[in-house]
Amino acid sequence: MSTHDLYRIPAELRTWDVPATGDARFTWEYDDNRDHLLRLYQRGKDKQWDATRRIDWDQEVDPDNPVGLPLQVHPLAGFDIFDRLSESERVMSGSEIAIWQFSQFLHGEQGALLCSARIVESVPDLDSKYYAATQVMDEARHVETYSRFLHDKAGRAYPINPYLKALLDDTLTDSRWDLPYLGMQVLIEGLALAAFGVIRDITQSDLTRQILAYVMADEARHVAFGRLALRDYYAELTDAERRDREDFVIEGCHLMRERFRGEEVWEALGYPRDECLEAVEQSPYMQAFRSLLFSRIVPCVKDIGLWSPRVQQAYDDMGVLDMAGINLDDLMAQDEDKADAEDRARRDEARFPAEYRERIAEVDAAVAAADE
Repeated sequence: MSTHDLYRIPAELRTWDVPATGDARFTWEYDDNRDHLLRLYQRGKDKQWDATRRIDWDQEVDPDNPVGLPLQVHPLAGFDIFDRLSESERVMSGSEIAIWQFSQFLHGEQGALLCSARIVESVPDLDSKYYAATQVMDEARHVETYSRFLHDKAGRAYPINPYLKALLDDTLTDSRWDLPYLGMQVLIEGLALAAFGVIRDITQSDLTRQILAYVMADEARHVAFGRLALRDYYAELTDAERRDREDFVIEGCHLMRERFRGEEVWEALGYPRDECLEAVEQSPYMQAFRSLLFSRIVPCVKDIGLWSPRVQQAYDDMGVLDMAGINLDDLMAQDEDKADAEDRARRDEARFPAEYRERIAEVDAAVAAADE
């Protein structure tokens, strides 16, 4: 079935053509590599996985709530409009907003697929090209995974949100090689990683938790890649160049903050739009959710050196400045631990193929050797 047949509202275009800009860069230096990036590249190779085999797609989901979010985190809960809904309407609308979120994850992953391919082409150093090539495969797998969930388990989807589309447009149309890093690796992937984590930790669906755990282990490496690649380069920028990147970060964060209001869902359901948006803005859960979205972005922006007083003021105005002290390396380790825990929980299951258990053992041994 065509995905267009699943969309709850019509997609604006069948395809979206973004003009290619910037240069494809060759380098003739094959041995001037940064050890930290090469270690990340090795980890990216060792941690490749097959979405068809690693994820247990035979798991059943609740057809009324395929993502499995509890009703307590419904964005409208606690407001008059929620009280006016019947129990079935509450479940249905909560499920719709979760499916809308998964749809945005899908579109964002396709954006990441294109951005990582652009990075391979445009980044000047070979070690970054190496790692970005592993990310291309990661992102293709994530697109495959979210698409399969929406097609096979949810049975419906939503087109790309205009705020996400605007940031992808800015990221992909800029000719400077570092902007796909900044827009995708730091902002879009950083925010998505935090959103994945919130849903992973509260979902009542084993399948949803499994998908997000595995995807997050990949995404944490991608954010680390952006940090490592940009940190040295941004230290060499002029004040004007750095200010330009800071403008991009501030504008991008405002776009991302608006991304999770779900306007399209409320309109598709025929609910009063303004009342719903006001409830989403005031919802304690959504306020906490929006703040947590920046838990991966703020410390990363600080780490790469885009930390002027006006950037700090922008984050202070958003109420997320205190997240600057979060340790991203610790979070990446936690994400990988949770993905490994999903594997350990399934190793003794009859449906878990013996050859895949052997592959896990090989990967564990390779990673252990690389860390020595």
